[in-house]
Amino acid sequence: MPEINAAEWENFLLAFPEAHILQTRQWGELKSKYGWETVHVIARSSAAEQAEQSGAQILFKSLPLGFCIGYIPKGPVGQKESRENGLAWQALWLEIDSICRDRRAIFLKVEPDLLEPDVVADESANASSRLVPAGFRVSKHSIQPPRTILIDIGDEEGGILGRMKQKTRYNIRLAQKKGIVVSTSADLDTFHRLMRNTGQRDQFPVHSLAYYQAAYEIFHRIGQCELFQAEFDGQPIAYLMAFARGPRAWYFYGASADVHRDLMPAYLLQWEAMRWARWRGCRIYDLWGVPDHEYDVLESRFSNHSGGLWGVYRFKRGFGGQLRRAVGPWDRVYFPLFYNFYRIWMHVRSSRNEHSA
Repeated sequence: MPEINAAEWENFLLAFPEAHILQTRQWGELKSKYGWETVHVIARSSAAEQAEQSGAQILFKSLPLGFCIGYIPKGPVGQKESRENGLAWQALWLEIDSICRDRRAIFLKVEPDLLEPDVVADESANASSRLVPAGFRVSKHSIQPPRTILIDIGDEEGGILGRMKQKTRYNIRLAQKKGIVVSTSADLDTFHRLMRNTGQRDQFPVHSLAYYQAAYEIFHRIGQCELFQAEFDGQPIAYLMAFARGPRAWYFYGASADVHRDLMPAYLLQWEAMRWARWRGCRIYDLWGVPDHEYDVLESRFSNHSGGLWGVYRFKRGFGGQLRRAVGPWDRVYFPLFYNFYRIWMHVRSSRNEHSA
């Protein structure tokens, strides 16, 4: 099937409410403002009306000399049960390969929206390797954080609080008792000022004000984004930007001032964001990013590390979620020499604690 337009892609996604927000037309719209070209493609298992379908939103970044790189964040989208041998999946990978070759992609990176199986380690490795499409290789370089903490928010509020660590529940109540007021906001200027402050303090890079404004405006107008503001004595001291689609919500961005951190505004912000996500019908709240280590390693090291994602693990671990890791990423290489240069660059980039969304 040839490439389709954004409206057709949005219509396709209606059949997949569980699809990741990074595969939506709106995310493609956001990235197109920052140098990425968005391409949508759908494949079918047959011409029948009820044929199985799969599809992908592919992002392309232009490079000198007519080359580009391709990226599929948290996709493709389709029936996960038939991912290994479904006809629609096979046809989709062939179409994606053709598109990448036509655009002279140096490589295509795929970060699938799949979690490693809940089985013993050796079986998990085998199960994950079976999912790698023909022609791809497993890569060590991720764009989105591969490991995260998922919180079950499908329960009543008392059940959600009950699964949190006692200290986290205490901090939520402390913020309420000390007069922290959480409300929704559209003050992106103050949010960005505190984001820059937080990035400098916790050693991670931040996007531009224009990027956060675009993300907020694109998703807020369709009810899939909210900016939460924590105030003390009328002064904004912390922010949280959350996104939601279908059964899932994501905590992508958080910021705080250096003052009044002892009043624990970040804890109350997370709780109010979870309540908002529950109100929207979400069942999973994704805390989006912790260091890529097994649980035992994280627990033994977090007290002695503070930079990058280590700085947030101590905070996120208290909300009672489940540590999970995504499958992949996978790379399809078309120009090996240039790809090797990319790997060197990624090694340098990762050493600076850079991470997305």
